[in-house]
Order: sequence, then structure tokens, then C-alpha cells
Amino acid sequence: MAGVNTRTTEKERDHVLVCISASPSNSYIIRTASRMASAFGAEFTAVYVQTPLSEKDSEEDKNRLQENLRIAKEEGADCVTLYGEDVASQIAEFSRVSGVTKIVLGRSIVSHRHFWNKPPLTEQLIEMIPSADIHIIPDTRSEDKRKRLLRFSLKQFLVYPKDLLIMVLVIGMATLIGLLFGVYGIDESTIMAIYVLGVLLIALFTRGYTTSIISSFFSVLAFNFFFTEPKMSLHAYDSRYTVAFTIMLIISIVTGALAAKMKDHAKESARSAYKTKVLFETNQLLQKAKDEEEILNFTATQLMKLLDRDIVIYPSKDGTIDKGLLYSPHPDHSDDALFSSSEREAAQWVFTNHHRAGKMTDRFSDARCLYLSIRMHTHVFGVVGVAIPDKPLDYFENSILLSIVGECALALENLRNEHEKEQTEIRAKNEQLRANFLRTFSHDLRTPLTSISGNAGNLLTNYDKLDPDTLQQMFSDIYDDSQWLISLVENLLSVTRIEDGRMHLNLSTQLLEDVIEEAVRYINRRKKDHEISVEYEDDMLLVKIDAKLIIQVLVNLLDNAIKYTDSGSKIRITAKKQGNFVLVSVADNGKGIPDDIKPKVFDMFFTGSRSISDSRKSLGLGLFLCRSIITAHGGEISVSDNTPQGSIFSFTIPSDEVTINE
Repeated sequence: MAGVNTRTTEKERDHVLVCISASPSNSYIIRTASRMASAFGAEFTAVYVQTPLSEKDSEEDKNRLQENLRIAKEEGADCVTLYGEDVASQIAEFSRVSGVTKIVLGRSIVSHRHFWNKPPLTEQLIEMIPSADIHIIPDTRSEDKRKRLLRFSLKQFLVYPKDLLIMVLVIGMATLIGLLFGVYGIDESTIMAIYVLGVLLIALFTRGYTTSIISSFFSVLAFNFFFTEPKMSLHAYDSRYTVAFTIMLIISIVTGALAAKMKDHAKESARSAYKTKVLFETNQLLQKAKDEEEILNFTATQLMKLLDRDIVIYPSKDGTIDKGLLYSPHPDHSDDALFSSSEREAAQWVFTNHHRAGKMTDRFSDARCLYLSIRMHTHVFGVVGVAIPDKPLDYFENSILLSIVGECALALENLRNEHEKEQTEIRAKNEQLRANFLRTFSHDLRTPLTSISGNAGNLLTNYDKLDPDTLQQMFSDIYDDSQWLISLVENLLSVTRIEDGRMHLNLSTQLLEDVIEEAVRYINRRKKDHEISVEYEDDMLLVKIDAKLIIQVLVNLLDNAIKYTDSGSKIRITAKKQGNFVLVSVADNGKGIPDDIKPKVFDMFFTGSRSISDSRKSLGLGLFLCRSIITAHGGEISVSDNTPQGSIFSFTIPSDEVTINE
């Protein structure tokens, strides 16, 4: 490797820039620059300068350029496309702005310098940015390059019939205006300016430089033929006309060339602005997407609209590609050939190997689509395919494709990160709930178990010394504590079945009065000094329920009313028919429930801030279980205020009718 080195004046992190071209040896230059960047621990950038003549490159050159850009990305380069006619000035300006310290580029080992040629790119860069190190890699494939340049230059001399017609019309109009000016005695310099203006217009409305140069010669000839003595002749009496003709020709050629360049620059600027607009629009759409399906849909729709080609999307699923989705710009169009086994095989290869394949590539070149992976780092979200029936993608279309696919991958990566963050927060919340549950559960178990253990130990050691009333109280305490533990475990097991989806209803027709009486009988031993009353507004209330579960609901509601109200409080159970349902209410006259807590009382593990009369802390499972059971029956449960004070828990269950067979 040859090197022309100049020293940087400041100690800063190195920034290596490699120049991308369609040269066959450019891939070697890119890899060399990548190794250099790795060795220096430097930032790595690959720059391609697109000139107005780039569109006229052969398909072979365009494909090779795309391959070199792909290699640069694989090597970890940040690829940048610049637009301009002067390659050296574009690279120099970018290097100054980006703080590039080392530039790597190729140069032919065969020199063909002439005095009229521009200096080589390396010499221009050394002069423009003396602070950067210029590293030159010899290009051994120079002959192919010369052939391409020859073929490339011949295309510039093509003249199209439409351009010739425009040229004839403009020169004809300039001549008519000049003849009209001559009638009014306007001097020849003004008429000459009209022809120069005509050449400028021809350059603006025709392709390439050739037509404007030809129009320059014909404008001079027309001016000589119609406006110099002797008129209607190509001769001129005055020798000064020769100088005037020469100046007019030079002015016309320069003006035409500048106009053509301005047109090319305007075209490139318009395309660059359009690309920026499209990417901005795509970015906005992707930011609005709520899930992976919407992101892929927006991406495919944008590509379909911009490229006017069929787009195929293969989302990833379980480590492979899922069923392909077709997006076509033509309504009611369906092409099964795009989903053939060979096409899917190509897409699967891209998904597995993270490289492009299909049309316009060396692998699966017989495929009907060009396939690219939608990936961020090593994670692949899917594969996108662009149908290429005949005309391949040009550089601008390929640039748009790569940019939008990159935006899609970034959006999917952000969505995945957001989802992982949410899952992490959920896991952390669940872990906190689990810790709180275990702590509360341990406390709730310890209190009754300590009481049972203490009373049992006392009975074992002092049974003969205890009077009958004390024995009765101790046995009662043991029974109450064991019943409380059984209720706690029953609730916990029921919640576990609900969470696992294993709660099955054994529905049967029941008399509601029997169900309520069973619940009251179960709770009577624990009601202490509370007064429980039952009222039925309708006779013979039949319901279709799972009796055991509804009893559990009533027991939980009554148990809550007892625990959260003072001794002597009144608890009233009412039941009445309400359409196809029966409304059951459990009311107390305690302190009630604050309005801000009511929406949360049926949540799992919610215990609120109310104190319990027996000092046992609630797990917050009872009301959650009640809501789950009532919902499974197709009913609703709610809480409201009692008048003048207290709370009312109401729920509905399906009613039933007695069928009499005669």
C-alpha cells in the first residue's frame, strides 16, 4: 500500500473515510480501510459521490456499486451519499465538516496524464485538505476502467429527435424576433444576445450537452446568414465579424454548458429533497405504528407507492419466516409465482444469512424478487422482497429501498425494546406483589397458628385444671382459627384456579333462600355480636348457579362486613327479581368505603387502609374472587354507599323458572 501522509495537528479520535466507486477492486479498498479503522479504533465512514453523469453508468457498474456499498455496510461503515459534479470538493468539504483524519481511495497504477487533464483525485485532496492522511491503494483493474470511461463518454453525444425539434423551433423563433428587431433598427448586439438566450433555453429543455453545443454553432450561422452583410450569405465583409462570431460561439457554448449543469444539479437536488421527504413521511408513519404488523404494513405500503412494484413481506416467527404477504400497486393483482418454493427458499436464505439475495445478486439470481433482511445488529425481524420483472432498480431507487428498510428495522427494534421494558416492569411489579403476598400470607398464617398452638399446648398441660367455661372458650377459639385458615386457603385455591383458567361451573337450579341460609349458617359462628337479617322482596326466587361458589361469594361478603364493622353493627341481606337476573345485596352500617378506593376494592391483593377488628391483615383476595365468580355466571358486582352510613355490595346472578310437566 502506497501512502501520501500529512500529520494532523490535534490529538483526537481518528476518523477513517473510504471512497466508494464501481471499480472492481473497490471491495479490496473498502476492506483495507475497515482493517485500518479497527487498528486505530477509529470511526469508519464510506462516501459515494453521485454526479449528474452517474445515472448513465452501465448496469454492470451499477450492480458493482451496490455490491461495494453492501460490503461497506457489512464492514461496519456509516455509508453517506453526496451529490455534486466536483468529486474532490465534495469529499474535501465533507472531510472538513466531519473531522476526517485519514482518507483511503484507489488509483490506477497506469498514468495517462496530459496537460489538459485535471490533476488526479489524490493530488486535489492533498491540496484541499492538507491536514488529513491520504492513503492510496493501487487499482490493478485499470484497463476495464478505461473501457468503461470510453463507453460512458460516447453516450454523451447522443442526440434525440425531440431535442432537435426544440433546437430548430427556438433558433427559428430567435431569428424571427431578430428580423422584427431589424425592421425597427435595433442594433446587431441585441440580436446576438437573443441567440445567446435561445442557446440557454435549448440547454434547459434538452438532455445532455450535445444539443446545446450544436445549437451554438447553428445560432452563429443563423446570425451570420440573416444579419451580417452580405445578408442571405455565410460570407462577411467586415473582418471584425470573425471575432464577434468567435466570442458569440464561446459565450453560447459556455452558457449552454452552465445551463445543462444547473439543470442536472437541480434534478439531483430535487431527488435528494424527495428522498428526504419520503424518509421523513415514513419515519412519521412508523412512529405512529402500535405493533409489528402495522410497522411492516406501513413499510411495504411506502415501498410499493415509491417503487411502483410488487412488494413481498415475510415476517419472522419462531426463528424462521412466516407466511408471505403481498402488497401490489395494481388492485386485484395476485401473483402466486412470487410465493413459489424457490422464492421462499431465497427469502429463507436471506433470513438465515443476513445477506441480500435474489434478482440482481449472485445468489438465487433466477428469483423474481430482490430479497433483503429487515435486521438490526444480529436480530432479524423479517425479509422484504421487491419484484423486479424486467427493469432493475437504479441507484436512487436502491438508496430509497435501503433507507426505508433501515427505518423499518429501527422502528421494530424500538418496539421490541419498549415491549421488553414493559415486560421487565410487569415482572418487577409481579415480583413486588409476590413479595407482599408472601409477607402478608406469612403474617396471616402466623396469627391463627400461634393461637391454635398456644391453646392446644395449654389444653395438653393444664386440661384437668381448667373449668368448663374456659375449656369451651379455648375449643371455640381453636375452631374459629382453623375455620379462618380453611377460608383463607379456599380463597387462595379458588384464585389459583381462576388464574390458571381451571374454574368450571357446575350449574343447577337452586332456591336462593337455601343458598343464603347456608352461607349465614356458616358465618354464624364468627359473627360475634353482629346482627344479620335477610329480606326477600319476591317469593320463590330460583337461580341457575354453582351453589358452592355463590355460597363462597356470600361468605366472603359477610365476612368482610363483620371484619370491617364494630360489634353491634347490623348486616342486612336482600334479594329481589330484576329482569332475567336476581339482585342480591349485602349492606352494613359501618364506616363505609371512601370514593377514591371504591374502583380498586375488587383488584387482586388490594387491601386498602381500613383496620380490621381482629387485627388480622387481609390478603386482598376475597373481593377479587367474588368478582371472578359473579363474572363467570354472567352477572355483575358493585359497591355503593349505604344510607345514612356504611356500604352495600350488590351482585346479580341468572334467574331460572320452574318447568311443570303435565
